[in-house]
Amino acid sequence: MATVAAIKSVNHWISGKPVASKSGRSGKVWNPATGEAHAAVDFASVEEVDHAVAIAKEAFHSWRATALSRRSEILFKFRELLDANRRKIAELITLEHGKTLADAMGEVARGLENVEFACGIPNLLKSGFTEQASRGVDVYQIRQPLGVAAGITPFNFPAMVPLWMFPNAIACGNTFVLKPSEKDPSASLLLAELMQKAGLPDGVFNVVQGDRIAVDRLLEHPDVKSISFVGSTPIAKHIYETGTRNGKRVQALGGAKNHMLVLPDADIGMAADAAVSAGYGSAGERCMAISVVVAVGAVADPLIEAIKERMAKVRVGPGMEDGNEMGPLITREHRDKVASYVDNARNEGAKVEVDGRKDPVSKREGFFLGATLLDDVKPGMRCYEDEIFGPVLSVARVNTYEEGLRMIHDNPYGNGVAIFTRDGGAARQFQFDVEVGMVGINVPIPVPVSYYSFGGWKASLFGDLHMYGPEGIQFYTRGKVVTSRWPDPATSKVDLGFPQMR
Repeated sequence: MATVAAIKSVNHWISGKPVASKSGRSGKVWNPATGEAHAAVDFASVEEVDHAVAIAKEAFHSWRATALSRRSEILFKFRELLDANRRKIAELITLEHGKTLADAMGEVARGLENVEFACGIPNLLKSGFTEQASRGVDVYQIRQPLGVAAGITPFNFPAMVPLWMFPNAIACGNTFVLKPSEKDPSASLLLAELMQKAGLPDGVFNVVQGDRIAVDRLLEHPDVKSISFVGSTPIAKHIYETGTRNGKRVQALGGAKNHMLVLPDADIGMAADAAVSAGYGSAGERCMAISVVVAVGAVADPLIEAIKERMAKVRVGPGMEDGNEMGPLITREHRDKVASYVDNARNEGAKVEVDGRKDPVSKREGFFLGATLLDDVKPGMRCYEDEIFGPVLSVARVNTYEEGLRMIHDNPYGNGVAIFTRDGGAARQFQFDVEVGMVGINVPIPVPVSYYSFGGWKASLFGDLHMYGPEGIQFYTRGKVVTSRWPDPATSKVDLGFPQMR
């Protein structure tokens, strides 16, 4: 196995160039398909975080004064460079995360859509103007940037989630410090390099690699005005509480336990295709993965058989090999934790229909685990309550729509949900009833397009504003209302009364 001393270093990106850390701390970056370390990532010290923030703060003064047309021009160029380098970015993702190359290419494509949205910043920052609110008085609102914004992103989407954040933040006139996951950090440096090639001034976009020391410093640094975060619910809650306590604007997206309600009239084949695709894509390491199929009535048995039939055909192996549909998990520790849920589920009364630990792929080098299917899963079981974040799909049986809806409502998360049915009235009622932030109707992974916003409800979101799209623009700016009068000086007089509008 490779040693840290023999492998490449993944550095910070500060003021338009790579910067090696002087902290003396680093972590291994694994290739999940081989189980070998392929790089060592720098872990920033408090002083190095402070340096990056200071550079971003200095760059803010000139960047916020940059014309919207110039900001848009840079983003258009970045969009073209991102498009031209899709495969290169995807290969880095597959190398360090493990997802298949096709899946990684899809991740880059969805991230690119958010850049395209940010390119329209001149239109997105338009506000209202009211003429003659009072005699000779006009009132209008402008939206201005916050200053230095920071993003803390997860391992499961090392390109897409950063692209949810920094294009909008920078387009609005902020500068940005990104702290990517230390598990797959290389894509962030390529994104930084492409931004520089697009013409972004030095210091506007910076990358600080690291662990909790870097995160905690960003949360407490007085010059960081906003924090965007995607990750697990306990950490999201900590990010939100700590950031807001330090006077920052925070949007912290947490975990999920996404349900798919399948009604008796649903197309069994379509529902089974959706369950397998949404349950096992990216080895289940998606916050929008379907982890619980809620089968209503007699649909359960034929649906489970259809799912098992499709599972048997899923090809699991290294993400760079053609034809593989599911890759390894991110680390050995995470693979072992996911696998532990199988015996626990059996001990708690669930039925193990397919045991992914018995898949031959689980015996090869790397962090592989075959797809697992559990039946008769009930609330209270660990496999139901926990966000497993792996290729484990549970089936919960209910008798009625109302019982299924109640199960979804009783769950503490409210990220994504889907319903499969041929009944338009039932689907319409479901979208009205369900207390979840993103709803799919015969769509298993309802991630909004870039011109809407992403985010859940309940324990899946801490903060008021969802990510990217219109709410992303709102998050990275603050409103200022201007009341102006340009009267004939001859009409001016002293008036100590409260301003009147009539």
